[in-house]
Amino acid sequence: DYELCEEWGHLYPVPREDWIHLHREHLLHLLEMGDMEKALQLLQRVEDPGVCLAISEQALDQHPNLAASHFLADYLTAHFYASLTTARRNEIQALYIGSKVLLTLPELSRVNYFHLSSRPLLMLEQLLMNMKVDWVAVAVQTLHQLLAEREIGFTVEDIDNLLSKYAEKALNFPFTLKEKRS
Repeated sequence: DYELCEEWGHLYPVPREDWIHLHREHLLHLLEMGDMEKALQLLQRVEDPGVCLAISEQALDQHPNLAASHFLADYLTAHFYASLTTARRNEIQALYIGSKVLLTLPELSRVNYFHLSSRPLLMLEQLLMNMKVDWVAVAVQTLHQLLAEREIGFTVEDIDNLLSKYAEKALNFPFTLKEKRS
C-alpha cells in the first residue's frame, strides 16, 4: 500500500507534509519489520534532502524499537550531521551510543534499560547500582571505543569519574569494626 501511495504521489501533486507523513510511516513499518536494506533504499529514493531529514527525525522522535532507533541515529549522523543543531546532534549521538551499549547487554535484559537509551551515562550508573559488573565492563569498553570516534557531550573522564564514585561507595562501610578483646 505504501508503494502504491508513493506511485500516486509521483503522478499527482501531494502536499509536502503528507509526503513526509507517508514516507515516515512507511519507514517505521520497514524498520519494525527489520528490513533495514529496504528502509535505506526508501530514504535514498527521497530526492529532497530537507524532506529526507524531516522523515528521519520524525521517525526517530516516534521512539521506535532498539534496532530502528540505532539505524535512524546512525543514518542522521552519517547524512545530516552538518544540518543538525549542536543540541540535536548531541541528543542523536547519545541515542546512537546508548543503543549501541544496549545491544551489548543480554537480549532479555535490554527491555529493562531501553528507557535510558538516550542517556548512556545514566544507563551505566543504573547497571552499576544493579550490580551488573560484567555488563558494565562490556559497556565501558564499548563506550571507550565509541567516544574515540564521536563527540556527544560527555567524555571518557566522565565515565571514569562515575566508576570511581561507585568504587568508593562500594568500599564505604556504614559501621566501624570493633576489636575483639580476649
